[in-house]
Order: sequence, then C-alpha cells, then structure tokens
Amino acid sequence: MIALAYTLSLVCFILNVSLFFRLQWPHGGALLWICHVITGSLSPFLVVLGALGAGLGWIYRAPVAFVAGLTGAGMSLHYIIRVTRSQPGFELAFGKNWQYKIPPALESRLLPKRWNIGLPRTKEPTWERDIPFWTIPREPASRDSTERKLLCDLWQPPNGVMPTGLAFIYVHGGTWFLFDKDFGTRPLFRQLAAQGHVIMDVAYRLCPEVDIYGMVGDVKRAVAWLKANAASYQVNPERIVLGGCSSGAHLALLAAYTPDHPRLTPADVQGCDLSVRAVVSFYGPTDLRACYGHLDQKRTIGRPKPEIGLPEQKKNFADAGRLDILLGGHPHEVPEVYELASPVAHVRPGCPATLLIQGEPDFIAPMAATNELHRKLIDCGVPAVNIHYPQTNHVFDLVLPQVSPPAQAALYYLERFLALMV
Repeated sequence: MIALAYTLSLVCFILNVSLFFRLQWPHGGALLWICHVITGSLSPFLVVLGALGAGLGWIYRAPVAFVAGLTGAGMSLHYIIRVTRSQPGFELAFGKNWQYKIPPALESRLLPKRWNIGLPRTKEPTWERDIPFWTIPREPASRDSTERKLLCDLWQPPNGVMPTGLAFIYVHGGTWFLFDKDFGTRPLFRQLAAQGHVIMDVAYRLCPEVDIYGMVGDVKRAVAWLKANAASYQVNPERIVLGGCSSGAHLALLAAYTPDHPRLTPADVQGCDLSVRAVVSFYGPTDLRACYGHLDQKRTIGRPKPEIGLPEQKKNFADAGRLDILLGGHPHEVPEVYELASPVAHVRPGCPATLLIQGEPDFIAPMAATNELHRKLIDCGVPAVNIHYPQTNHVFDLVLPQVSPPAQAALYYLERFLALMV
C-alpha cells in the first residue's frame, strides 16, 4: 500500500509540475506536450488520484507520498478553477446584457456551466457521410478517368429539434499536412446538432498536393456549395459560420476575412457570395511570420549554434515547421506570401464576428499573435471575443471532452457565440 501511495501521489505531482515547463523541440518536446494535454484533460481524475495517494500516505505514514499527493491534487484543483472561471470577452464584444440576446428556446439547450460532470445526453442527430461538394478537375495529361471529389459530412438536428437556420462549417486541423474530417469531433458535433445547428465537416486537399491557395480555395468552395444548397438543409445562407482548429482555424480565418480576394479565391467560385456570418478559431495561427519564428525558437533550444557567417534569417530555418513547403519559401524569401497568408493582415471594418479560443503556452500558435489579431479587430469595430486558458496546450479540446475542463469551457463559449449568431 505504501508503494501504491507513492505511485499515485508522484504521478499526480509530476504531471502537474510538467505544466510549468516550456516545450523544447526536438528534445522531449513531444512527450512534454502529451503530458500537458493529459494533465489538463484529466485534471478531475488527478484530483482524485492525488487525494487518494495523500490519504494512503497519511494512513501508512509515508510523508513524501502525503505531501506529493496533496500538492498534486491541489494543483489540479487550482487548474480546474482557473480554466473554468468566467472571462469578460462576451461583455466587451456584445454588451453587458449579451445573454438576453440568445433566443430563450435555444438557451435551454446550452451547457449550463463551464464545466459539467459529463456532457448531457442528447438525441441522435442525422448524420450523412461523404457528400461530394466539389469535383477536382483532371489534369489534361492524366490518363486516369476517375473523378476525384472533395467530400464532407453533414450533421443535422435530431428529429423533434427545431432547426436554428445556422450552419457551422468545420475545417479540421493537422498542420496543413495531416488528418481528415471526422477526427475526434463527434462529441462536439452531436452537442451542436442537438441545439438545432447544421454542421458541415469538410475534407480539403492537403500539402504538398496543394499549397495555401488550394487549401483556402477548397474552404471557399465549401461555403459556396452550402449556400447553393442551403434550402435543402433548412439553413439560412446569411447564418453560415466558419471555424476549425489549428491549421483548419487558420484556413477558416483566412477564408472568412478574404471572401473576394482575387489571389485567394479560385476562379470557379469568383462572383459567388462567399461571405460568412462569423468565424471561430481554436488555437489557429493568425500571423504566419510569427508562427514561423515561434516554431523556430522552440526547435532550436539546446541545439548547436549555426555556422558563423550564415545570414541571420537563414539560421535554423530547416526545422521551423513546414511552412516553407506550404508557402513556397521562408519568410526572408517570400515575405509577401507570408503576409498574404496571415489572417491578421486582412483585418478591416466589416470583418465577420470572431471567436478566438487558445491556451498558453501553445507550441504552434503564439498567443501574442492571437492577442494582436484580437486588438486589431476591436480597433476596427468588429465584435471579437478572445478566450485564453493558462497552462493549456494545443488540441486541448479533442481529448476526452466529456470530462476535460478546458474542452468543456471552450464548448460553453462556442455554444453561446453560435447562439448569438442566430
């Protein structure tokens, strides 16, 4: 029992202490990131784990286990309190009485608190999978006669739930190179569909098949398709919201802020109404120059110094993410492309309402750049909410959202933001 006390207490304590260490790539960075996500998502269990270890340490006179378990449990409890406390973003963006702008019938379906013991049980939504929304043109020289299509999944409200008319187009993350639709998002989509919203979960082409122009073009094609088919899904084309996580959030922000930009709009949808009601970013990079420097800094800590005489802007560029492949070069080589591909560069009066949710520290998207985007939106008179969580890292919302305090707190704000867009 003494060994069990030490095990429970030290696991809880070590995981919580890991939150105070910054990521250092490539040496141990991935492991530390996993510890960050697990510690935040499983913090309710760690409170119990640490308390149990402390109790056993007290009973069996193991003072180190007692102190470590009690300290770890207290740190987890403190973390839960910090990430689930009220934040003032909605009051600043929509006024002090913003809650009264939510339709009463819809308000009753929202999460009652920023953290709940499990997500509420809901009726099963209607889920249609692999619906084509665009056909990729074949290359003239290609001998392959098979047509490739971009696909999406559509989640519709359950039977008996009144549709709100709002549609949420979701763009998955994966650092522009990885993953697909339907990646860890089913609990989120079930919850939103149960409120009466339609969710379009989009698959888009990834790098290196296409570059940034092709990706943002695919997102805009999804907007055009949904607007063209809005009546079939009981969607109001004026109530379409774009959103996503990580690189998907970056694409959503870029598409939302540049509906008519000639360089970022494919010829086949130019002239279509590509405007959206609002946009949601879960830890999406907002300034790719800052993101490049952020990744470069994380990956060069502890590495040998570069050769003397090498131009400063070229030092360590090989490990600064894969943005050079996505954008066709490094910031010193194609600065205009980094500017064009950064959502912060396209902020103007009339941008759609914006919800930004991010943790700090985030090993991909620097918080300072997200804060700068929020400041520019406010200066332009755009309703914008900036929610941030301390000691919370990338993809915090995709791990056990049924119990995770930061994931549920983020869902709490997302639900209310979408309700205001109704």
